[in-house]
Order: sequence, then C-alpha cells, then structure tokens
Amino acid sequence: MSILSEFKEFAVKGNVIDLAVGVIIGAAFGKIVDSLVADIIMPLVGVVFGKLDFSNLYVVLGTAPAGVANTLADLKKAGVPVLAYGNFITIAVNFVILAFIIFMMVKQINRLRRTEEPAPAAAPATPEDIVLLREIRDSLNKRP
Repeated sequence: MSILSEFKEFAVKGNVIDLAVGVIIGAAFGKIVDSLVADIIMPLVGVVFGKLDFSNLYVVLGTAPAGVANTLADLKKAGVPVLAYGNFITIAVNFVILAFIIFMMVKQINRLRRTEEPAPAAAPATPEDIVLLREIRDSLNKRP
C-alpha cells in the first residue's frame, strides 16, 4: 500500500474529520469565551473591586522615555519592558471559564451515553425441545 493511499484512508476516517470539526468549533467557542470574559465578567469584577480595569494592570520594568504616556499600550509601543499581569489575570479567568464549560459539556455527554446504552439483552428463549425434555425429566423425578 502506498503512502498516499494510506494517508487518504487515514484522512477520511471519521475520527480525523471529527477532530477537524472540533478544532474549528473550539476556535469559534474560544472567541465567545474571550468576549464573555473581556466584555462582561471582567468589567463586573472591576466594578466590585472599585472600578479596577484588569487589562491595564502592569509594572514597568524599565525606564520610560520622556514624552511617553504612562499607559500600557503606549509603553509597549515605545518598547519599554512591562509586566502586564492584568492581562494574565484576564486570560487565567478565561481559561477557568472555558475549562468549566468543557467539563459541563463532557459531563452531559457522558450522562447521555449512559442513558443511550442498550439494556442487556434478555436471555434467548429456550428451544421447545429443551423445554419438553425438562418437563419429562421433572415428571419422572416426581414418581415415587
């Protein structure tokens, strides 16, 4: 079997196609979670902690040139090394939410799989000749 035909057989298997679909949906889902965290959750957390904007939490590790505004975007644009830990907090919250959602999805899928499993098949019906032989045996055992 040639390499090309082996690759073709591998590529058209259901698992590879399922994986590709999963990666595409996962990327789109990641964008939804990013928006949820950045646009909804983090602003609410910021309000609770006193109008704190996590995306602009940073520590300047170098010296800023004169005339550069003291904002994260301007410092990065000027090439000043900054430790942007607020961005890390946002991404960590993003990860926790995404991991929790995936956990819930897998939990539901496993629950559905358990209910879809077929019940164990009933024992096959005993053939009629065996039933008759058992009746004869039982009637012979009843005799004194």
